[in-house]
Amino acid sequence: MTAEQRRNLLLFRDYVRKILDPTYILGYMAPWFREDKMQHIQAEKNNRGPMEAASLFLEFLLELQEEGWFRGFLDALNQAGYSGLYEAIESWDFQKIEKLEVHRTLLRRLQPEFKARIIPLEILPELSECLISQECEEIRQICFNKGMIAGAEKLVECLLRSDKENWPKTLKLALEKEQNNLSEMWSVEKGEKDIETEDLENDGMETSEIHIFCQEDPEYQNLSQNSCAPSEVSQINLYSPLKPRNYQLELALPAKEGKNTIICAPTGCGKTLVSLLICEHHLNNFPQGRKGKVAFFANHVPVYEQQKSVFLRHFERLGYSVAGISGATAENVPVEQTIENNDIIVLTPQILVNNLKNGTIPSLSVFTLMIFDECHNTSKHHPYNMIMFNYLDQKLGGSSDPLPQVVGLTASVGVGDAKTTNEAMSYICKLCAALDATVIATVRDNLEELEQVVYKPQKISRKVESRTTNKFKCIVSQLMRDIECLARNICAEFGNLFQIQNGEFGTQKYEQRIVGVHKAGMVFRLPDKEKESRICKALFLYTSYLRKYNDALIISEDAQMKDALDYLKDFFNNVRTAGFDETEQDLTRRFEEKLEELESVCRDPSNENPKLNDLYLILQEEYHLNPETRTILFVKTRALVDALKKWIKENSALSFLKPGILTGRGKTSQNTGMTLPAQKCALDAFRANGDNILIVTSVADEGIDIAQCNLVILYEYVGNVIRMIQTRGRGRARGSKCYLLTSNADVIEKENINMYKERMMNDSISRLQTWDEVEFEKTVHSIQIHDKFIRDSQPKPKPVPDKENKKLLCGKCKTLACYTADVRVVEACHYTVVGDDFKERFVSKQHPKPKSYGGFEKRAKIFCAKQNCSHDWGIHVKYKEFEIPVIKIESFVVEDIATGVQTRYSKWKDFHFEKIQFDATEIPK
Repeated sequence: MTAEQRRNLLLFRDYVRKILDPTYILGYMAPWFREDKMQHIQAEKNNRGPMEAASLFLEFLLELQEEGWFRGFLDALNQAGYSGLYEAIESWDFQKIEKLEVHRTLLRRLQPEFKARIIPLEILPELSECLISQECEEIRQICFNKGMIAGAEKLVECLLRSDKENWPKTLKLALEKEQNNLSEMWSVEKGEKDIETEDLENDGMETSEIHIFCQEDPEYQNLSQNSCAPSEVSQINLYSPLKPRNYQLELALPAKEGKNTIICAPTGCGKTLVSLLICEHHLNNFPQGRKGKVAFFANHVPVYEQQKSVFLRHFERLGYSVAGISGATAENVPVEQTIENNDIIVLTPQILVNNLKNGTIPSLSVFTLMIFDECHNTSKHHPYNMIMFNYLDQKLGGSSDPLPQVVGLTASVGVGDAKTTNEAMSYICKLCAALDATVIATVRDNLEELEQVVYKPQKISRKVESRTTNKFKCIVSQLMRDIECLARNICAEFGNLFQIQNGEFGTQKYEQRIVGVHKAGMVFRLPDKEKESRICKALFLYTSYLRKYNDALIISEDAQMKDALDYLKDFFNNVRTAGFDETEQDLTRRFEEKLEELESVCRDPSNENPKLNDLYLILQEEYHLNPETRTILFVKTRALVDALKKWIKENSALSFLKPGILTGRGKTSQNTGMTLPAQKCALDAFRANGDNILIVTSVADEGIDIAQCNLVILYEYVGNVIRMIQTRGRGRARGSKCYLLTSNADVIEKENINMYKERMMNDSISRLQTWDEVEFEKTVHSIQIHDKFIRDSQPKPKPVPDKENKKLLCGKCKTLACYTADVRVVEACHYTVVGDDFKERFVSKQHPKPKSYGGFEKRAKIFCAKQNCSHDWGIHVKYKEFEIPVIKIESFVVEDIATGVQTRYSKWKDFHFEKIQFDATEIPK
């Protein structure tokens, strides 16, 4: 059992609790559990039910220290019939189970009808494959002893716990077979797809660029005038008309009058409900014989999934068809047909950009209304702006085709770099011009009602002290200076190849400079190729080690020194298992010579971080005043998330805290992110009061709807005015507080500037709202004409594919990997290499997390085969019946054969070579 497995089991414990009846597997766990513990679990089920019994079972399970218990647990699940849970835990992928939640919700709603109209014994044979054998027997016994209603109740209970992905469909077929009219009410949603958008680019697969974060129940579920619990509100809103508040009607009014509108309202006020009101009014008020068509754009895939679900539930009961398109489904769903056949289309914006560009969608005139979520992003090269460029070209180009109405939703329009109210007004006017908006809708007439729903937290900035002396930093800094000296020595004869000026260790600025040197080293070339390989490889290693030391200093600055040291230990342990040449042996030896001293420094109580003491005091005080306090703690990096969770759990004086974590999904230099199910699990635990403090990165800034909390702490965390408004908006409970905790006076000053800019933004919006509508429209129009002129004046060269054959060299040691003539494109965005030569140039190792994605099955990782290099080149996959490598371009340097010029690319899309499609006939049988 690895620490990661133990950690994952803790992370996904809620899934286990909801599904597992531990009494069904106790017989298989006899080698691991004493008799008294098994009796305790059985008693817990009898007294408090299977969910509490599962909690106790997991507690006992995680206490085990014997070798092999984790595999024993998996085998027990498999043997008892929990095949879905077994599969999910083995791969740590709970998406199939997560998909069942919508069906569980429907079953709970229909439970009274089931109890009254189902004869369990008639449908049980059809459902037996979806249940545990003991459950089937228990249902039969209850039917015989207590009657059919009690049996039906037990059947529903068992189905709600089922981990079989086919139980909803099997239930529908069973009802249809018995000609039970409940089958008509049991409607399995059409088109539901499991949208997993795992960023596989770091493993050699490229997908659309996706920023991931999670969102809870739709905002409107918590903003109905019903005073019931969220789960009850959810059930009401599934089948009841919307019950908007007055301020929501006020926000929706200009758009319902057909005006292009930016709706600016606080996080948590229910802008989703406002968009539903606008959309419903728009569709219902078309003249007879004409039909409206709505596009709702969600910037991020989880938000797209959530909003698609919201629109489906609300509009399909009204007779409107709703469909969704994202990067994960676009290849399988004909976009043009989907738009043509549906009234409402929820989509990620890049999909429309791509289809406008390739002519699949001829113009935006196919829509009658476009709604942009988080519309403040409509700037520069964002997909929102690309869509609106198309709109404005059509508007200003004299086209007679009708244009759709435009509505934008945001918590903050922002002010950019504005320093005065006039500059802020100009910035906001430019956003309005980009969205062709003539109205900015805010709550003015119903402010008192809004303030009863969205509570503005008290903002407190606290300057904390840093360590007066930092022996850890002194030791690590000296190690870094030594590496810099080694790098300069090897580069001395080549001028300024390694040049770091005024680089303060342990800062983001130093990281950026080292990355610049790292990239320059990858494309450095010499006539003597052997010497080039040696120097480039050494420089690759020196800069990589400097980055790791710099990361450690950043961690130690905000967390415990031992967390930073553990980070370095993990890195050097991994180094020893990969290519370990003389340079790495030397760098490792230098670290090990200082290890004992570093450990001594970390053990010294006088080196404790005073920042953590201030954080401790705030938490102690707030939870003493209110033991029911619920906290969101924002930090800068994932490494700090892990470090602070560890600090809380190790601090006995903070034992009242139950920390959860929430981070993004992309890979960083330090670690990989959370999976989408793990993010949902973390939010569920916080929402259900399982965790009372959630430690998060910027993933929780925008779009995520976290449950109400009354304490927000920004730990060395600050951004722009939009980020400030959104993070502060997480504290929605009455009497909530928002602390900014920092040792840097500049951070407090920046936050004060943000607060000033927020006041300036609100003042600017108020002034613009007093303008005459015609005058405002003229201003917007003049900005649009000016911007279009600038846009049209800029050359738009189309990249011409380079047909010349080029070399791909290992980015670390510069050995030849392959030629571009041998590279093939698979499924539009993945790249493989054909021919036997390439097979001789890499070695493979079993993938630590093998899994399937689309038509690919990850099986192994591939590395440079040159001795003592082992640079990560990508992965080996099974694609259809073929075993092929999939490479990532950032692992290589591209060399022009004729000139010897070398170029580094971060993305395949930036490398304009002649791309040949994968042909199965090129792969030998």
